[in-house]
Amino acid sequence: MIRLVPMNGEDFQSWLVQTIQEYAAEKVQAGNWSASNALELSQSEFQELLPDGLSTKNQYLFTLVDADLAEKVGMIWFALLARRSGREVFIYDFVVFEPFRRRGYGAQALYALEEKVKELGINRICLHVFGHNHAARALYEKVGYAITNINMSKQI
Repeated sequence: MIRLVPMNGEDFQSWLVQTIQEYAAEKVQAGNWSASNALELSQSEFQELLPDGLSTKNQYLFTLVDADLAEKVGMIWFALLARRSGREVFIYDFVVFEPFRRRGYGAQALYALEEKVKELGINRICLHVFGHNHAARALYEKVGYAITNINMSKQI
């Protein structure tokens, strides 16, 4: 069973360095940014979203822990947002570490997230997934997420 454990400072720093690089690479692969300034743009976005790190208001970062093994298997970051349609949670990052993939941890983590979101009095979870990330899209659809928008582009 997966537990959501508030991320500690050491895990946060390690995650932040790696995820800034990965996000930059994803944006380049998706054709959104050029490789020449992707890392700078990624750093800027993370600074804007998490100006106070783990203490940033309405930002929630958790380590995913297998309660039976007492082992860290991933992480999830979400924000509480106020929208015109009401309050909602937006998942900014969700990772099951490579050695633990394809074992059901992703679905378990998303169901555990639902319980955490209910505790916050929220009834809507949103996220973005890159079109080329077929595995993530399949997981989200499997646990009940529906497509709400599709952005498309053509390189000419």
